[in-house]
Amino acid sequence: MKLELAKGDITQEATEAIGNAANSRLAGGGGVDGAIHRSGGHEIMKELREKYRGCPTGSAVITGGGHLKAKYVIHAVGPVYSGKPKDAELLAGAYQASLELCSKHRIRSIAFPSISTGVYGYPVREAAPIALNTVKRYLTSHSEIERVRFVLFDDQTYLAYQEVYSKFQM
Repeated sequence: MKLELAKGDITQEATEAIGNAANSRLAGGGGVDGAIHRSGGHEIMKELREKYRGCPTGSAVITGGGHLKAKYVIHAVGPVYSGKPKDAELLAGAYQASLELCSKHRIRSIAFPSISTGVYGYPVREAAPIALNTVKRYLTSHSEIERVRFVLFDDQTYLAYQEVYSKFQM
């Protein structure tokens, strides 16, 4: 298993799947969600509308990748930050559900954004350990997933994840 960090644009990743920080209506939006839909084309939204009627917070659904390099997009719905303990459970659930979809669909590599830390307001220093620990825990018992890469958009987010990652024994 391999867990990596990178700074960049997730829409350019060539992993088998990329994670999308989606909203519960699966209606497209700004930030990562908007970038993925713009780069991937209308096929992604068409598939979402045909297959799903939304997605609960803490869960995920899967579509094809449209025009992206990635074959799949896993649309994970993280929480809008409220400062309540349930936020951490829901954020971990979004990553867990995404990884379960990878296992189910035999996806060996995925790139994740930092879910919920943009417009949903989750403090990145709180979100990073939840994201990384959830993924690390899942990978210890699921060798079918060979690579998970966190693709982080800006320096602040990358540094917060790097701080947590540097303490891992991989």
